[in-house]
Amino acid sequence: MKIGLLTSGGDCPGLNAVIRGAVLEGIIEHGDEFVGFRDGWRGVVERDYFPITRHDVRGLSKTGGTILGSSRTNPFEGEFGGPDNIQWLMDREGIDVIVAIGGEGTLTAARRLYDEGGIKVLGVPKTIDNDLAATDYSFGFDTAVQIATEAIDRLRTTADSHGRCMVLEVMGRHVGWIALHSGMAGGAHAILIPEQPQSIDQIVEWVLQVRERGRAPLVVVAEGFTLPEMTEAHSTKGLDAFNRPRLGGIADVLAPLIEERTGIESRATVLGHIQRGGEPTAYDRVLATRLGMAVVKAAHREEWGQMVTLRGTDIKTVSIHEATGSLNTVPQERYDEAKVLFG
Repeated sequence: MKIGLLTSGGDCPGLNAVIRGAVLEGIIEHGDEFVGFRDGWRGVVERDYFPITRHDVRGLSKTGGTILGSSRTNPFEGEFGGPDNIQWLMDREGIDVIVAIGGEGTLTAARRLYDEGGIKVLGVPKTIDNDLAATDYSFGFDTAVQIATEAIDRLRTTADSHGRCMVLEVMGRHVGWIALHSGMAGGAHAILIPEQPQSIDQIVEWVLQVRERGRAPLVVVAEGFTLPEMTEAHSTKGLDAFNRPRLGGIADVLAPLIEERTGIESRATVLGHIQRGGEPTAYDRVLATRLGMAVVKAAHREEWGQMVTLRGTDIKTVSIHEATGSLNTVPQERYDEAKVLFG
């Protein structure tokens, strides 16, 4: 079998481990061939690809980023976009299946190619946001939480030194998993997530409670958080290739409001792409490797239109429809647990 691999969307710690797991499983167990498409779906529609050998993936599991490159190209756009052109390329090159490693946008595109053109595709969930409903956890999430937690620890020392309120903004798009986990791990005094809009009055109350105890307040906010009067998440950066708003900057909105209401000097820190860079944690290396191996096994079972997923500690396959049909949001009971620790 000849398998085409691509990594699309935002980069993520663990992508290279998926590639390594897939290539080793395919070559050692099945005698497969592999090609890699450069820069995600761009490599597919522009017919830019190269062979991947066992030698190419040596020691790759600990390396951050992706050797294939990534982009947010839409495979339905451009001169050679769309299922007919992609099928022609696969037929010409003898590519039996395309494995798309990506998040919501990438997998939605893969689902459309399968539904509308019968393209043989398989998916591997990739997102630091942990927002895909069909998998318990996605690789990259653990690394992002670890980086955010370290940032909280560092901000706490400078906040204590100056008696300031620090507002740390983390990624997550429209879910609050990174904020929730890093905030709990780092001992944040308030965690603000998209699933739980909070008024500025409530935020100020938590901040003042912390100051009354002689502490420097530390607030963690997810980029998709909204105040009740906001109709949508804060975004000033336009749209991506899938017409989704690029979020970011809510911490810069909140910090001045907190300072104005409390008189406490407040500073905003937007962690941004630091969360997506660097070496993956051991957990993410193992999970990514297992998913890479599993997707090759699924290819040999001809489970087209499916995605490998983590359920408990087991790797399963589910329909990509299920993966992209809804978001994996933070449930009320998880936020209620954390809320006990606020203020």
